[in-house]
Amino acid sequence: MNHSPFLPNIFPVACHTNNVGTSSIFVAVKGMKDDGVNHIPEALSRGARIIVVAQDAHIPDDIQSLIQRSNVLLLRTDNTRRALAQLSQHELNYPAKSLKILAITGTKGKTTTAFLLAHLLRSAGKKVALLSSVYNMIDTEILPTELTTQHPDYLHLFFDACKKNSIEYVVMETAAQAFSLDRVFDLSFDGVIFTNFSNEHAEFYPTQEAYFQAKCQIFAQSKENAPIFINADDAHFEELKKRCAIAESFSLRVASSIKGEIISNDWNGLKLKIVLDGADYNFFCPALLGEFNAYNILAAISMAHGIGVDIETIFKGCASFNGVPGRLELYKLPNGARGIIDKAHNQSSFEAVLSALRPLTTQLIVVFGAGGDRDATKRPLMGAVAANYADLVIITSDNPRSEKLQIIIEQIMAGISEQSIEKTIIIENREKAILHAYQNSTRGSIIALLGKGPDEYELVSGVKTYFSERSILQSLPIKEAL
Repeated sequence: MNHSPFLPNIFPVACHTNNVGTSSIFVAVKGMKDDGVNHIPEALSRGARIIVVAQDAHIPDDIQSLIQRSNVLLLRTDNTRRALAQLSQHELNYPAKSLKILAITGTKGKTTTAFLLAHLLRSAGKKVALLSSVYNMIDTEILPTELTTQHPDYLHLFFDACKKNSIEYVVMETAAQAFSLDRVFDLSFDGVIFTNFSNEHAEFYPTQEAYFQAKCQIFAQSKENAPIFINADDAHFEELKKRCAIAESFSLRVASSIKGEIISNDWNGLKLKIVLDGADYNFFCPALLGEFNAYNILAAISMAHGIGVDIETIFKGCASFNGVPGRLELYKLPNGARGIIDKAHNQSSFEAVLSALRPLTTQLIVVFGAGGDRDATKRPLMGAVAANYADLVIITSDNPRSEKLQIIIEQIMAGISEQSIEKTIIIENREKAILHAYQNSTRGSIIALLGKGPDEYELVSGVKTYFSERSILQSLPIKEAL
């Protein structure tokens, strides 16, 4: 990954040899598909001064000899992932302690909530950094990312850059795996938002209860008296309250700490009436629409208000927010239809996005696939939701990775009822699928491209090629439309 001048390519502590240089500490983490022990020779060739391995790690004789000849220190530890986190912060003198870290978890809504909260804090004159699944940001400097929550060697280097650039707040998305894989081990949060919980990541967690438990770890890592906000309308609210009795809540439906009501919800954006400090206020966010985004707005406003941002600043910040790349990203097409690019990639996010779009058109066309090497149980459920809302369903490719695309498509099709088969077609080439959707659209139609969001690549059999839905939508010809 290319870094800006804010982050060097060489890390003081690293779990990937690409980031190892002279005097680095290399932590040989055993991953899902590869073992860091196999990469010790490369780490040594790049100048690593210390090698850290698991207590029970088997080091082949040739690598053991190489370590001895290189005259470097070999350390063993009970937990390499935690060692990576501890060493990374130690080598940089614990930079996170100088920052206020606001952590956001949940199955849906993390990214939009994080972007809006960061914008509200900037509107209040704060220097802010962002860690998200779209990109990372230090003040105005954008850095690429490929993970929702980065490995701790990257995170602490990021925090160190924040400290050097006088950042006050870091807003970060925290995925469940960030807790399960100790990426945020030993971090303490100055504020926590739990957006919602629904089934996801069956490819990683043996049960959904295990997934839920992982997300709930965020409460244990919040500082004493840190503001915590959870969604009172979520089905898991009562269970969450048991885990964190001090949490405040936000809601559109029931009595809560922060109560909201949707006043208007259309192409012009969302207007909400929200009760704060016992008084009613109207907030307008033209960049967002849909009930699910009303919850994201409520969550971000709750935290901003909870840490002392004044109501007038929040009001202006909502009005000036430009939205999030790849989240209900809107394009007006040459034939009068609208194209929407959205990251939705499971049944609950499909439900949220498509239920928001359905009332806005008489023709909803949905183009989607499902990622390979990911939770296969959600594929038929995504098919069922798409067929329930759409007038035309086009099933296509979406990063099949090492899986056969035809098998993924069959699993999606398994969720589509007999009545919906006639409005469903399969076009394996995603660009052709988008063009077909456009050719079958007319003025007022909505074409929803789901799954990719801001990503601009297609990943097939380990090969990544450039693929941009934005570019395709921006180059659609007038003559192709009906």
